[in-house]
Amino acid sequence: MDQPSATNATQTFDPVEFETEPARYRHFRVTYDGPIATVTMDVDPSACIRPGYELKLNSYDLGVDIELADIVRRMRFEHPEVRVVVITSGNDRVFCAGANINMLGSSSHAWKVNFCKFTNETRCEIEDATAHSGQVYVAACNGTTAGGGYELALACKEIYLQDDGNSAVSLPEVPLLGVLPGTGGLTRLSDKRKVRRDLADVFCTTAEGVRGKKAVKWRLVDAVFPRSKFAEKVRARAEALAKEAAEGLPGGTRKPVILPPLAPEVTATSRTYRHVTLTWDDDARTATLTIAGPSEDDVALVERGGEALLEAGADLWALRAFRELDDALLHLRLNHMEVGLVLVRATGDPARTIRHDAALAACRDHWFGREVILHMARVLRRYDNTSRSFFALGDAGTAFAGCLFELALGADRFYLLDDPDQPVHVGLSALSFGALPMHHGMTRLSAHFYGEPESLEALADDTSLKTPEEADEAGLVTVLLDDIDWEDDTRVAIEERVSLSPDALTGMEQNLRFPGPETMDSKIYARLSAWQNWIFIRPNATGPQGALSLYGRPERPRFDWQRV
Repeated sequence: MDQPSATNATQTFDPVEFETEPARYRHFRVTYDGPIATVTMDVDPSACIRPGYELKLNSYDLGVDIELADIVRRMRFEHPEVRVVVITSGNDRVFCAGANINMLGSSSHAWKVNFCKFTNETRCEIEDATAHSGQVYVAACNGTTAGGGYELALACKEIYLQDDGNSAVSLPEVPLLGVLPGTGGLTRLSDKRKVRRDLADVFCTTAEGVRGKKAVKWRLVDAVFPRSKFAEKVRARAEALAKEAAEGLPGGTRKPVILPPLAPEVTATSRTYRHVTLTWDDDARTATLTIAGPSEDDVALVERGGEALLEAGADLWALRAFRELDDALLHLRLNHMEVGLVLVRATGDPARTIRHDAALAACRDHWFGREVILHMARVLRRYDNTSRSFFALGDAGTAFAGCLFELALGADRFYLLDDPDQPVHVGLSALSFGALPMHHGMTRLSAHFYGEPESLEALADDTSLKTPEEADEAGLVTVLLDDIDWEDDTRVAIEERVSLSPDALTGMEQNLRFPGPETMDSKIYARLSAWQNWIFIRPNATGPQGALSLYGRPERPRFDWQRV
């Protein structure tokens, strides 16, 4: 559970559920017209995920963003015919006012940071859909577009602003709130829109923002259209983009794949899905995450090829299991804040998982096979970005192989049992060498061996199963333990980890998990973990006289003027 802030210290809240469906949307309307979908943001002010504020002026909280994430994901599987997604507003004067300020001001620090992270992951999924699924997102900003509203627009490939003398784009967090755009706004300005740094400096310190031709000149938007012709011009551009996006797409019957509810069995200490089990011990501050590999029937189906995947639909193991893993990770993040260490196990037949991955990799030219692999990659990136320690435990009965070995490579440590009486085999697969990239563009294998190119080269395209000794010799294991030492050594490691400062561990893990070059996405998450984490707890923002705390009141904020 989120720890309540000083303003709501007596309140307790139900756990956050991240699953939703179109029939339950309170904040969006989605319409479809051939290859063009229109997502209309029309936030219900009273439908807040937490009490104590109103979602005025199309501002948003986590509940709004959970709906948007669901829309983006369903668009790829349930509406594969869509080539362009236009995001616009149902409010006549405001596109989106950004994250609700009263919500931010009344939320705990951990809630704010997790909210920003989830929101950013949704923005990155929008960009991923444009880059890899031929679904181009366009922002039709038919009103004032401020803060997180402009950050939503920045996630789209193209941005169009209404030219009515009033509508503007802005990132007013620095002058008004004493914080930063929390979902990648600054990085997208410089790295994606390539706005000149001096102009960006002016823009980000001008609370009222920029409008009209100046917004186009500064590359803040792609064009402005008068109110009378705005819808017509955006539609014409969407139709042109739809024709371009249809070129070079993977083949296969574009039959919708409906995503049903996961409906886990929930107890006071567990969530049990079909393939994934999450248990937790809040007192010990540990959780155990177990994922079961594919069955023989699952593999046989994938080996039949791309069209056969459509027969399984949402029950396809690779889609269902990774949807479950995604939901379990999100539940852990928001509802068990004090759990610091997650023990990860994979079960099944490792050889079968390697076969499964080879067959799935062969389906990449089919649109559904491609989407499944892209979804697996996004879930694994959520795993990488989760601020918990992960220890993968390869004890008796485990099967870390192929796509499930990514969980061991992404963990902070991998302990493997070396017991000749019950050998535990591990191995790579066809998906290990580029199909499931991290946020900074590297595979987990290449990140693991960043300073050992010869070890990486030795494993190139090697999909053979390895004994514990062979895996250790290849450098795939952190600690190899015999059956005599296993219980004591892992127990001591677990006890030591949960005794360390969670703040220090979060910073350490964020640094160590992403060696090497950066991409726009990895910069965004690194900066979120560093600047935003720090700035959100500084008194200049959230102290009694801080800008965020006093927003909307007549008092002026009082700053500590020391720069460091």
